Formats: sequence, structure tokens, C-alpha cells
Amino acid sequence: MTERARAEGRAGDWSGSWVAERLGVELAGDDSLTGLLGLALRRNPKRAHLLVSNVLGKHVPQSPSVVHGHGVALGRRVRDLLGAETAEHAVVLGYAETATGLGHSVADGLGAAPYLHSTRRPVAGVGTAGGFEESHSHATSHLLLPEDPALLAGDGPLVLVDDEFSTGNTVLNTVRALHERYPRKRYVVVALVDMRSPADAGRLEDFAREIGARVDLVTAASGTVRLPPGVLEKGQELVARYEAGTADAGAGAGSGTGGAVGRVARVDLRWPDGVPDGGRHGFTAGHRERLENALPGMAARIADALPAGVRRVLVLGFEELMYAPLRLADALERTIDADVRYSTTTRSPVLAVDDPGYAIRTRLVFPAHDEPADGPGERYAYNVAGAGFDAVVAVVDSAADTPALHAPDGLLARLAAHTPHVLLAVVPSYVPHAPERPSMLSEPLRGPDFSSYASDEVGWLLQDFSDVTLEAPTEEREEAIQSGGAHYAESLPVEYQPSEQYQELFHAALDASAARLARAVGAVTEIVLAERSPRPVLVSLARAGTPVGILMRRWAQYRHGLDLPHYAVSIVRGRGIDANALRWLADHHDPADVVFVDGWTGKGAITRELAAALRDFEASDGVTGFNPEIAVLADPGSCVRTYGTRDDFLIPSACLNSTVSGLISRTVLRADLVGPHDFHGAKFYRELAGADLSPSFLDAVSAHYPDVTDTVHAQAKELLAADRTPTWEGWAAVERISEEYGIDDVNLVKPGVGETTRVMLRRVPWKVLARAGAGADLDHVRLLAEQRGVPVEEVDDLPYTCVGLIHPRFTRGATGADGKAVAL
Repeated sequence: MTERARAEGRAGDWSGSWVAERLGVELAGDDSLTGLLGLALRRNPKRAHLLVSNVLGKHVPQSPSVVHGHGVALGRRVRDLLGAETAEHAVVLGYAETATGLGHSVADGLGAAPYLHSTRRPVAGVGTAGGFEESHSHATSHLLLPEDPALLAGDGPLVLVDDEFSTGNTVLNTVRALHERYPRKRYVVVALVDMRSPADAGRLEDFAREIGARVDLVTAASGTVRLPPGVLEKGQELVARYEAGTADAGAGAGSGTGGAVGRVARVDLRWPDGVPDGGRHGFTAGHRERLENALPGMAARIADALPAGVRRVLVLGFEELMYAPLRLADALERTIDADVRYSTTTRSPVLAVDDPGYAIRTRLVFPAHDEPADGPGERYAYNVAGAGFDAVVAVVDSAADTPALHAPDGLLARLAAHTPHVLLAVVPSYVPHAPERPSMLSEPLRGPDFSSYASDEVGWLLQDFSDVTLEAPTEEREEAIQSGGAHYAESLPVEYQPSEQYQELFHAALDASAARLARAVGAVTEIVLAERSPRPVLVSLARAGTPVGILMRRWAQYRHGLDLPHYAVSIVRGRGIDANALRWLADHHDPADVVFVDGWTGKGAITRELAAALRDFEASDGVTGFNPEIAVLADPGSCVRTYGTRDDFLIPSACLNSTVSGLISRTVLRADLVGPHDFHGAKFYRELAGADLSPSFLDAVSAHYPDVTDTVHAQAKELLAADRTPTWEGWAAVERISEEYGIDDVNLVKPGVGETTRVMLRRVPWKVLARAGAGADLDHVRLLAEQRGVPVEEVDDLPYTCVGLIHPRFTRGATGADGKAVAL
């Protein structure tokens, strides 16, 4: 394809007809849809087709005034919807990578609204203010890295901007994560196109009712994509056939290099000092004003660097860096007498087919050049080769101005093979101001002043909240958690006082499983000593991990004569690990020696939480060496590789709360109690000393160490030689159960004996799923279920012994007057 007419297609050709004819995909809806969207195929195991926007400026070069204008128009509609006064308090959030420029343009249309976009690039010195997943994307993990954490903490409307609204999953994931942390009363979802099915549209309405907030939707057009049966498999087959054969002329057109020497020149933009390169860390009204004032001068410098007589110029942005190149292109369009177009590179792999009825005509392939956190990989520029551009202005941030950019197979060389003139414009990567760090942290709390454990057994990197009233009735607490009005770590459940029958059951379970526990403790400790460190620093995740950490310490002392340090720290789902505890550990020990310890895995949520939190900590503090691999007694979910067993059996410490955990509550993280330089907190229930079973539990297990020594040696040897790679089968089972039982939030599905026990003791249970034939390990669960009126269903092919389901539609009306669960 060498002529502009071929690049843009013949008049009347819809750039989705090629896919529609071959796969039977239909685009139905507003008359404007086919003007806004084309279709392509991509290498993605979750969704074969790709809606290709003609006005987004990502895959299809477009007039920058058209791209910016669509976003601004949507922003003005949002302002009209909210009203001028409410709009002044709005915050706009755009999605990486495709909607970073669109979101910023929507913020422009709103007026003075600050803007933030998600990112897949961790940044040193900046901790996350949240994160979420995008289910159908090629790369899914989104980070939120505002320089000012207060940016998301206000109660004004949050405006979420994406290029398309297809299932609503991304928005649901975002709102759920943010509402848990920063609850507010109003959200506005903005997209170029709304392509949801009627069922998906209803999900958003149901979700809004659940969290008690208003959610509005603003789009430029709406419709649906009708997919015939088997379209994913057919699409994958078509992609494989075209990529393997000569029909892939688009990719072939992008594979040559040509000499880049002499074709590439730099242009100094003189980017205004202190103005961010985009919204990765926040972009305020003051930043916007300074950028607007500087744009004409920067456009003039680009114009002066272009050769005389250019007729067709492409300004090419870089992945998430969309807004700065867009505004430069928009200013350049008003400065020179030439056809200026705008698009950006992407990490999304799409099949290229040189046909007017297909949205991606050509593809340039080059290596990533910004040293991405997920490692090296291919990157792409679409519809650039053969499009008749006299010059291309490549705009990157300084973090991406690396040797890989200038390499013989790099982006600049690829561009130079297809256009006579390439200009490189580098925007300085914005470096946020580092937050002030505490100069001194308190020493660990120890027993008997804090906990009933001996002082040498564990040091608690926590604050003592024993004098603070934090308990709330279970039903009231559940309603607040599920509505988004409170996070589970902001309060404590009322401590369950076990009946005499239940205590007898605990002792029977301990007698039956103490030797089994001792074998698991010995095996996991031997693996840690063999693979992680000869003198590890045990750091248990309070509080379920703490008895396990003590038992592991006792095994190392009994078997190897080691006196291992052991600390307990707080980790909170959705908020990460206590960063100040990590700072204390890094100041006193080598992070490479730290081994995080927990009791068991369920679906692996805490495993994922720890890995993400340590990435954030490394980015914010520059401290490396902490290993996110958790060591656990039991790994029924197959989430870790350091474990004593993968059997799902009763660990008796799960049967009780504080009375088997050193009389310590679960940990608390609340803004009015935990400052930026404080550890998280917990309570010491001294008044329960008469019912304390913590020391006797530890002694009962460790008494079996001499009896199991030979068995542990053989078990550890077998495990060390085995393939222990996590399969995450537990997570897959949870997703399946969520779908089968109509539960939108996987956090309400608690797999395994330990997690099910916690549901029965702390939450409002709906039902228990029990593996058919499960025996004595479930006696205590059956007893609790009987006491709380919770049905127990036997299920075949359950990978866990049992699964506890939290009531998915909980309000106070979800329990009867006697506090027992009622059916939905």
C-alpha cells in the first residue's frame, strides 16, 4: 500500500466488512457506529475481535482536532449533566493505555477538573493509591499513582473514561476497588461507544443499587456486537492462518528496516518546567493553563524542524503518552498548511490485512523501548507504513528515549524505512516529589504486655489499640462492608465466644490433627531453610500466620538449633502490607532473608495482594530484595510453591479467633487511628485470658516434633524434588462458583476449611458448599452452620473440602430476628 487513497480505503468501504464477512460478526446500533468503529482481529485468548476506533487516535491516524474534539464534547455533556457547581468538584480518571488521551480531553471539556489515568508503569518514589484489573485486555493490571493521594479522596463525582464500554467489567472492577477505599455518592462513566448487551447494562444498574451510589453513563454512540457461536475459535484460526501465510502483507510491509542514519533528527520542544507529561501522577487546572500557553511555541519549533513543502505529517505518540502528542499535533495542525494526523504506538497485538474493508492495514513491529516492568516484548504502530506521510514526528517521554528506541530494529528505524523524514520530540518524564518519610519507627510490641505469647516467640510490628472501641455487630459490619461504606479493616467483629460443645470439638480436632500439623510445619520449614535462606527472618501475616510462624521457629530451634527472628505484620486486602513495617524490617534485616508466613491459602487473594504491595514498596522506597513468595502450612488453592501440604484439612487455629492467636484481634487500618508514620494496629484482649488456648495449641503441635522427624525428612525431600509450580486451580474454582451462584464479587466466595470457618465466625454466611464425602474436618463447620441456620450443600468435584459463601445481597434484612441467615 503506497498511496493515500489505499491507506484510507475507497469511498463507501466500511473498515469492518472484512471481519464481518468472514466471522459473521455484526455491528448493530446507531447510524454513526460504522463511522466511529472498524473491526480487526487480534492475538488475545479472551476476545478475538477488536473494535477499532476511527476517532481515538490509537490505531488509526486521524485529524488531532477531531480526536480532541470528541473528548471535549463528551466532557461538556458531563458538565451539563452534573451542573456547573457539582462539576467543579469532579475528578476524571482515564484508562491505560488506549483512553489516556480521551480521558484528558474529557477533563478539558469539564473545565477545571483534575485528571488522573491508570498506568502499567510502576514509578520509583510513588506508592499506589489503588489498582484494578481489566478482564479482556491484552495486559490487565492497572496502577493508580497520584502524586497527591488526596486526589481520589474527595466526595465529588468520579468520572471514569474508557474508549469503549463493552461488558462493564472494567468499570465494575474499578468502582468496586475505589469505592471500598474512597466511597462517594456519584460516578459518571464516559465512553466513545456503549456496546453492552442488555444483560450487561442491567448489571451496572444492579451494582449501583448495591453500593448505594448513582452511576450515570455518557457516550457518543451505542450499539451491540453480535457474535455467532464459536467466533473466538474461528477468529484465532483466522489470525493463525494469516500470520503464518503470505496473506499477512500488512506485517510484511512493516518488517523492513532501511537506513535510519540521516533520516532522524531531534527537535527541542522546550517543554514547560513542572508541567507533567500527562495524567499518570495527576494533572491539575494550573498544569492545563501552563500547557495551553506553551503549545503555540512548541508547535512552531516542530514546524521549523520539518522540511519545506511537507503535505502530510503524522504525529505519533507512545503507548500511554497520548495527550501530550495529541495537543502538539492539534497545535501543529493550526500552524502549518499541511494535512496533520495523529496516532500512537501500542502494546496490543493486532492482525494486519491490507484490505479497505479491514481496520488495520499495516503493522510496524519493534521492541519495547521503555524498559517495561513486565519485561521486553513487541510493540506496534498501525496504519503508518504506506500511508503517504512525508514526515513523522515521534513523541516519547524521556523514560522511553533509550538505546532500544534508536536500535537498528527500533521504532525510529522502522519509521525511517517508510517515510523520508523522522523527527524525535522528547517530553520530560514527570518526577513526582518524594513524600516525607518517618525518621524513626517504634520497636515491636511483645508479650506479656502485648499478646499471651512469650516475648521471644514473636515481635508485633503493630500499634496497641486495646483501649479503643472498634467492635461492631456482625450484621451491621457486613452491611457497611458490602455497601462500600466501610472497609473490613476499619472495624472488628465481636469476638466469638465458643460454646462448651464447640470447645470440645476444637480439642478433639487438635488431638486428631496435631501430628499432621507437626509434619506440615516441619516440611515447610525445611523447604524454607533449603531454598530461601539458611537463617531466614520469619515475618508472619497477622494474625492467622502468627501461630504458624511460631511453630516454624520452634521447629528450626528443635531440629537445627537456630534461634530465628520472628515478627508479625499487618496486610489488608485492597490496601496492601504495612509499608512502615517493611521499612522497619529493611532497617534491621536484609530483605532477602525475609520469609513471609501465613497459615493457608484460599483463592490466593493475599498472595496477590502481597506481590502487588511489594512492587509498590520497591517503587516508592527503592528498597529491593523482599520476596513475595509466601510460605504456608497448607496450599489447597495451589497459589504458592512453598508449603507443607496441599491438602485442605482443618488447622485447629482456624476454629477460634483471638483465643488461639495470642489474644490478639485481627489488624485494623483506619485513617483517624493510623497516621502516615504509624504501624497498623490491633487489640490485645487481656480480659479473655481465662479462655486462652494459644500456648496449649502451640505446645500440642510441637510435642509431636520428635515423633515426626523421619517422616518430615522424607516429605521435605519429596517436595524439594517435585514440581511445585502454582496452578491457581483454586482461583479458577472460585470464579466458576461465583458464576454458578450468581455472586458478582469473588471476595464473597471463601474457599477451604480455614476460610469457611472465618465466614462462620466473622461474617454473615449464606451457605456452605461441602465436598461430597468430607469427614471429620467439617464437624466444626457443620456445628456452626447448625447454630447459625446456614444450609450445607454437598457438591461433587469440589477442589476444596468446603467453600463458604458470604451473603451476596446483604442488608440487615438478610438475617432474621434471631440473627440466622435467610434465603435470597
